[in-house]
Amino acid sequence: MMTDTNKASKPRLTSKRKALSILKTVLIYSIVFAVIYTAVNWWRQPIMPANPQLQLVDYQRQTVNLTAMSQDKPTLVYFWGTWCSICSITSPTIDKLAAENNYPIVTIAIKSGSNQELQSYMQQKKYSFAIVNDEDGAIFADWQGQVTPSYVILKDGEMTQGLTGIQPLWSLKLRLWLSSVVSA
Repeated sequence: MMTDTNKASKPRLTSKRKALSILKTVLIYSIVFAVIYTAVNWWRQPIMPANPQLQLVDYQRQTVNLTAMSQDKPTLVYFWGTWCSICSITSPTIDKLAAENNYPIVTIAIKSGSNQELQSYMQQKKYSFAIVNDEDGAIFADWQGQVTPSYVILKDGEMTQGLTGIQPLWSLKLRLWLSSVVSA
Protein backbone atom coordinates (compact mmCIF):
# COMPACT_ATOMS: atom_id res chain seq x y z
CA MET A 1 0.00 0.00 0.00
CA MET A 2 1.29 3.49 -0.92
CA THR A 3 1.72 6.09 1.72
CA ASP A 4 1.35 9.83 1.23
CA THR A 5 5.12 10.27 1.18
CA ASN A 6 5.49 7.74 -1.66
CA LYS A 7 2.84 9.57 -3.69
CA ALA A 8 4.64 12.88 -3.23
CA SER A 9 8.04 11.52 -4.21
CA LYS A 10 6.81 9.81 -7.37
CA PRO A 11 5.90 13.04 -9.24
CA ARG A 12 9.18 14.56 -8.11
CA LEU A 13 11.11 11.68 -9.69
CA THR A 14 9.15 12.08 -12.88
CA SER A 15 9.84 15.82 -13.04
CA LYS A 16 13.56 15.19 -12.38
CA ARG A 17 13.64 12.63 -15.18
CA LYS A 18 11.86 15.01 -17.48
CA ALA A 19 14.31 17.81 -16.66
CA LEU A 20 17.29 15.48 -17.24
CA SER A 21 15.79 14.35 -20.54
CA ILE A 22 15.36 17.97 -21.67
CA LEU A 23 18.90 18.83 -20.56
CA LYS A 24 20.28 15.79 -22.42
CA THR A 25 18.39 16.78 -25.60
CA VAL A 26 19.63 20.38 -25.41
CA LEU A 27 23.19 19.16 -24.87
CA ILE A 28 23.04 16.78 -27.84
CA TYR A 29 21.60 19.44 -30.15
CA SER A 30 24.21 21.95 -28.96
CA ILE A 31 27.04 19.53 -29.72
CA VAL A 32 25.60 18.73 -33.17
CA PHE A 33 25.21 22.45 -33.89
CA ALA A 34 28.80 23.17 -32.78
CA VAL A 35 30.20 20.39 -34.98
CA ILE A 36 28.19 21.48 -38.04
CA TYR A 37 29.02 25.18 -37.48
CA THR A 38 32.73 24.40 -37.15
CA ALA A 39 32.72 22.24 -40.29
CA VAL A 40 30.89 24.86 -42.36
CA ASN A 41 33.15 27.63 -41.04
CA TRP A 42 36.25 25.57 -41.91
CA TRP A 43 34.91 24.86 -45.42
CA ARG A 44 34.02 28.52 -46.15
CA GLN A 45 37.12 30.17 -44.64
CA PRO A 46 39.48 32.11 -46.90
CA ILE A 47 42.60 30.30 -48.09
CA MET A 48 45.96 32.05 -48.23
CA PRO A 49 47.17 32.26 -51.83
CA ALA A 50 50.50 30.66 -52.79
CA ASN A 51 51.92 34.12 -53.58
CA PRO A 52 49.69 36.53 -51.68
CA GLN A 53 49.73 40.25 -52.30
CA LEU A 54 50.47 41.45 -48.77
CA GLN A 55 51.53 44.97 -49.72
CA LEU A 56 48.31 46.86 -50.37
CA VAL A 57 47.15 50.46 -50.66
CA ASP A 58 44.25 51.70 -48.56
CA TYR A 59 41.43 53.91 -49.83
CA GLN A 60 43.34 57.00 -48.65
CA ARG A 61 46.35 55.94 -50.76
CA GLN A 62 48.50 54.86 -47.79
CA THR A 63 50.66 51.73 -48.08
CA VAL A 64 49.57 48.79 -45.93
CA ASN A 65 52.23 46.12 -45.51
CA LEU A 66 50.57 43.09 -43.91
CA THR A 67 53.84 41.19 -43.56
CA ALA A 68 55.47 44.02 -41.60
CA MET A 69 52.32 44.60 -39.52
CA SER A 70 52.13 40.95 -38.49
CA GLN A 71 55.79 40.68 -37.38
CA ASP A 72 55.28 41.90 -33.82
CA LYS A 73 51.65 40.98 -33.24
CA PRO A 74 49.00 38.95 -35.06
CA THR A 75 47.08 41.06 -37.57
CA LEU A 76 43.37 40.67 -38.23
CA VAL A 77 42.29 41.01 -41.87
CA TYR A 78 38.53 41.52 -42.15
CA PHE A 79 36.85 41.00 -45.54
CA TRP A 80 33.49 42.79 -45.73
CA GLY A 81 31.24 44.90 -47.92
CA THR A 82 29.06 47.97 -47.46
CA TRP A 83 26.27 45.97 -49.15
CA CYS A 84 26.58 43.02 -46.71
CA SER A 85 23.78 42.92 -44.13
CA ILE A 86 25.72 40.66 -41.76
CA CYS A 87 28.71 43.03 -42.03
CA SER A 88 26.52 45.80 -40.64
CA ILE A 89 26.41 43.69 -37.46
CA THR A 90 30.11 42.73 -37.42
CA SER A 91 31.72 46.02 -38.50
CA PRO A 92 30.97 47.85 -35.20
CA THR A 93 32.81 45.01 -33.42
CA ILE A 94 35.79 45.45 -35.74
CA ASP A 95 35.71 49.20 -35.12
CA LYS A 96 35.81 48.59 -31.33
CA LEU A 97 38.67 46.12 -31.71
CA ALA A 98 40.62 48.56 -33.90
CA ALA A 99 40.00 51.41 -31.42
CA GLU A 100 41.51 49.32 -28.59
CA ASN A 101 44.74 49.33 -30.62
CA ASN A 102 46.00 46.05 -29.11
CA TYR A 103 46.37 44.34 -32.47
CA PRO A 104 46.72 45.68 -36.01
CA ILE A 105 43.43 45.53 -37.94
CA VAL A 106 43.12 45.88 -41.72
CA THR A 107 39.79 45.64 -43.44
CA ILE A 108 39.20 44.91 -47.09
CA ALA A 109 35.96 46.33 -48.48
CA ILE A 110 34.82 44.11 -51.34
CA LYS A 111 32.95 45.67 -54.27
CA SER A 112 31.83 48.59 -52.13
CA GLY A 113 32.19 51.40 -54.65
CA SER A 114 34.75 54.10 -55.26
CA ASN A 115 37.12 55.51 -52.64
CA GLN A 116 34.85 58.54 -52.28
CA GLU A 117 31.77 56.35 -51.73
CA LEU A 118 33.69 54.29 -49.19
CA GLN A 119 34.86 57.40 -47.35
CA SER A 120 31.29 58.71 -47.24
CA TYR A 121 30.08 55.37 -45.86
CA MET A 122 32.82 55.40 -43.20
CA GLN A 123 31.87 58.93 -42.11
CA GLN A 124 28.18 58.05 -42.01
CA LYS A 125 28.82 54.98 -39.82
CA LYS A 126 31.57 56.75 -37.80
CA TYR A 127 34.03 53.88 -38.41
CA SER A 128 37.73 54.57 -38.06
CA PHE A 129 39.38 51.27 -39.02
CA ALA A 130 41.88 51.03 -41.90
CA ILE A 131 40.33 50.01 -45.23
CA VAL A 132 41.71 48.66 -48.46
CA ASN A 133 39.18 49.17 -51.25
CA ASP A 134 38.84 45.96 -53.26
CA GLU A 135 36.64 47.60 -55.91
CA ASP A 136 36.54 44.63 -58.28
CA GLY A 137 36.82 41.86 -55.67
CA ALA A 138 40.20 40.64 -56.97
CA ILE A 139 41.87 40.51 -53.54
CA PHE A 140 39.00 38.52 -52.03
CA ALA A 141 38.97 36.19 -55.04
CA ASP A 142 42.73 35.65 -54.65
CA TRP A 143 42.04 34.44 -51.09
CA GLN A 144 39.27 32.19 -52.45
CA GLY A 145 36.78 33.98 -50.23
CA GLN A 146 33.27 32.60 -50.41
CA VAL A 147 31.23 34.65 -47.94
CA THR A 148 31.29 37.95 -46.12
CA PRO A 149 32.22 38.63 -43.50
CA SER A 150 35.41 36.58 -43.50
CA TYR A 151 38.43 36.96 -41.30
CA VAL A 152 42.08 35.97 -41.56
CA ILE A 153 44.66 36.22 -38.80
CA LEU A 154 48.22 36.67 -40.01
CA LYS A 155 51.35 36.22 -37.93
CA ASP A 156 54.77 36.80 -39.49
CA GLY A 157 53.10 37.11 -42.88
CA GLU A 158 51.50 33.66 -42.61
CA MET A 159 47.86 32.77 -42.05
CA THR A 160 47.29 31.23 -38.62
CA GLN A 161 43.48 31.22 -38.65
CA GLY A 162 40.57 31.80 -40.98
CA LEU A 163 36.91 32.13 -40.08
CA THR A 164 33.61 33.46 -41.32
CA GLY A 165 30.31 34.81 -40.08
CA ILE A 166 29.37 36.73 -36.98
CA GLN A 167 32.22 36.72 -34.48
CA PRO A 168 31.80 38.30 -31.06
CA LEU A 169 34.50 40.63 -29.78
CA TRP A 170 35.67 38.14 -27.14
CA SER A 171 36.13 35.46 -29.82
CA LEU A 172 38.27 37.70 -32.03
CA LYS A 173 40.36 38.80 -29.04
CA LEU A 174 40.84 35.18 -27.98
CA ARG A 175 41.86 34.12 -31.49
CA LEU A 176 44.35 36.99 -31.80
CA TRP A 177 45.80 36.20 -28.38
CA LEU A 178 46.08 32.49 -29.26
CA SER A 179 47.90 33.37 -32.49
CA SER A 180 50.38 35.45 -30.49
CA VAL A 181 50.95 32.70 -27.92
CA VAL A 182 51.22 29.76 -30.34
CA SER A 183 53.79 31.43 -32.57
CA ALA A 184 55.80 32.94 -29.70
